Amino acid sequence: MAFQEQTLPLGGLTPQRTEKHRSDHRLVASMVEPGSKVLDVGCGDGDLLQLLESRGIDGRGIELSREGVNRCVAKGLAVVQGDADADLVNYPDDAFDYVILSQTLQATRRPKAVLENLLRIGRRAIVSFPNFGFWKMRLQLLIGGHMPRTENLPATWYDTPNIHFCTIKDFVQLCDEINVRMERAVALDLSGRPVPLNLPWWVWNMFGEQGVFLLTRGQGQ
Repeated sequence: MAFQEQTLPLGGLTPQRTEKHRSDHRLVASMVEPGSKVLDVGCGDGDLLQLLESRGIDGRGIELSREGVNRCVAKGLAVVQGDADADLVNYPDDAFDYVILSQTLQATRRPKAVLENLLRIGRRAIVSFPNFGFWKMRLQLLIGGHMPRTENLPATWYDTPNIHFCTIKDFVQLCDEINVRMERAVALDLSGRPVPLNLPWWVWNMFGEQGVFLLTRGQGQ
């Protein structure tokens, strides 16, 4: 298994968090062509949607929590309440240019079906998630003997919304299984900087704190 990543310019964006936008949000936004129609699934408070719209992108959102929907609507964003597991099936084929699932895959009940729906609804999908193979998580399991907690995954095991943890390696294998093509792939380290592209995949799986993938349908889909 190997990543099929080409050059990944960040469009002049620095990898560190700025006052307004997280580094992974800026990377996701850099993958979307201006003027595109985008659905952000699990859009939270709407921070990514705001960034997309500031770049001339027509953004819509779906969010599970009523509090999140209310905060998005208060910002003037077009967001409805919905569940990625249950409601994506109601969207027609090719309804959007891009469908984004940012830091939400691990909280879905049926991640494989959700991923398939993303690429049915959108011509492209962008998926980001915390990498459970990250070295700090491995160390907490090995040395501490307890379920890992990090800045991206701060909840304890008994109250976490995350039910399907995966590693970068797991996600790439799932993409192969359902015939999904990776146009771009980035592993971000703990500081939000891309892990160098010329390193082998196992380094990404060990030192990438999160993964960000731009996906398209494979041949025959």
